[in-house]
Amino acid sequence: MTRLAHPDMLAEHDESVPTLVGRLVEETRTLATAEVALYKAKLAERIGAYKNAAIFFAAAGVLALAALIALLVGLILSLATLIGPGLATAAVVIGVLAIAGILAMIGRGKLAPAGARA
Repeated sequence: MTRLAHPDMLAEHDESVPTLVGRLVEETRTLATAEVALYKAKLAERIGAYKNAAIFFAAAGVLALAALIALLVGLILSLATLIGPGLATAAVVIGVLAIAGILAMIGRGKLAPAGARA
């Protein structure tokens, strides 16, 4: 049993299928554009937060490097009274390069595939 709609209701919703499909396409485009704009805004907010964190990490790294340099200069000056400035500088440089080499080899080992380590 099919119910027939009231003639007044048909007049309100008397749109052709192509018109409805056109409206659907337009509203889908609008929705997609709004979704893309939303994700862009969310991404920009996250990037801003990470950017601020990266700035603080960079500043901390620069200060840590300055502290390390001051420590090494102090070590050279302390050793200079015992073995002279030239030998103190050489000893500290060789020691620091040895530590850097060991750390580099450990890092290279961490990058190598598990099967390639031998």
